[in-house]
Amino acid sequence: MKALVEGVEVDVRHWIGGERVGGAKSFASISPIDERGIADVSAGGAGEIDQAVTAANAAFQDWKKTSPAERAAYLHGIADIVEARVEQLAVVETRDNGSLLRSHRKGVMPRVAMNFRFFADWLKELHHPDFDVRGHRNHISYDPSGVAGIITPWNAPLMLGTWRIAPALAAGCTVVYKPPEWAPLTASLLADITAEAGLPAGVFNVVQGLGREAGAALSRHPKVRRLSFTGSVPTARTIAAAAAPNLVPLSFELGGKSPFIVFADCDFDLAVDTAIGQFDNAGQVCLAGTRILVEESLRAKFQEAFIEKARKIHQGDPRDEATDIGPQISRPHFERVSGFVERAKAAGMKPLIGGEPNKDLGGLYFRPTLFADPEPGSEILREEVFGPVLCIQSFKDEEQAVAMANDTEYGLAAVVMTGDRRRAERVTSQVNAGLVWNNCFFVRDLRQAFGGNGKSGIGREGGTWSFDFYCDVKNSVFAAQGWRK
Repeated sequence: MKALVEGVEVDVRHWIGGERVGGAKSFASISPIDERGIADVSAGGAGEIDQAVTAANAAFQDWKKTSPAERAAYLHGIADIVEARVEQLAVVETRDNGSLLRSHRKGVMPRVAMNFRFFADWLKELHHPDFDVRGHRNHISYDPSGVAGIITPWNAPLMLGTWRIAPALAAGCTVVYKPPEWAPLTASLLADITAEAGLPAGVFNVVQGLGREAGAALSRHPKVRRLSFTGSVPTARTIAAAAAPNLVPLSFELGGKSPFIVFADCDFDLAVDTAIGQFDNAGQVCLAGTRILVEESLRAKFQEAFIEKARKIHQGDPRDEATDIGPQISRPHFERVSGFVERAKAAGMKPLIGGEPNKDLGGLYFRPTLFADPEPGSEILREEVFGPVLCIQSFKDEEQAVAMANDTEYGLAAVVMTGDRRRAERVTSQVNAGLVWNNCFFVRDLRQAFGGNGKSGIGREGGTWSFDFYCDVKNSVFAAQGWRK
């Protein structure tokens, strides 16, 4: 059972225990580019999830015994094949989720390969120095925890999925992956890649399906020992409640309503260009600085330049090299974004740009939108829209900028634009966020800790933090006496 997507064959069945497994149910994968169906994908539920977890648990008994060097070799083999298939992966994911093809070719898919290479190499260097307590040697080791359930979103499905899959496999865990129902297809291609790389059957499994069926079953399965989820706060609450009886450790990367703070002493052109970048991926980026806070003395000049540049953003088919932003992911999500904007307008807020669907394109294309000075506490200012919708406000001084930045229940990221390094350090230390960019945006290194505060998530991943999560960290104490040899 295969679908032909942009000339690439994609198997629409699950991948369980090293075999393709179909089912009686299916769901349509709809391309946001033109709202046409591109594949009927097998829809799994509790039965398929149990089959996959059982296969993963059986495979774990041998996989956990493999050496770091052996696991690293498998991961590098997967990376080699990903690099050879960047074009196939790029065209399929663009068709499936509407992100820019040029971004997939140049950045996203090469990053998928990098995810595997980085954690393969980090695994080989992973260690904690022994330490002495009254002559007793203490040794820290990282024991694989078991079956890891991984659930990721549709805005960058393969890259975000492999950012969890790679460290889980490197740590010696086996994986059951539930890809997003709005963009599931590259997960199936990844299953083929792992098989070609020789990964043992059952070590990596893919069950496609709806969150309320497959996702719910994975979250509550008693043999799952780790759960990693990226997505919305309401879904995270549901997953946490389902996992609670099994006391499963959780890693949640959730939403954001991040501040983008612009001081008058900033590099003006850099600040404007970086602010325009918050429209990236049609606003479907959890890290985006959607609340633009500008020092009063610079506000008028900044706003004028921002609007001028925003009007030049080219919206269209993401397969076109000239396109800057594409569509929203689905009709329900498009209506959600539109609802936020319409309610803001009904409350008396007038958008400075945008504020409506792109009628020239039709379909799921929503124009880049900017609201000025929303009322404190208003929905558009406090809730994550996850679309091309930004707000701009003014602040008087550094103290007020920090207060406004922290006036949110989220705490994922922040951007600070200033020419004063000491100010950047002061503001960074006071802003409530898991990640703060100073005079830059979207600079990510896999060595760094990543995660959010408040409603933006639980835990940290990246570098050693990923292994802290996917492993049971053990301390072994060896006494100074009693040894015969």
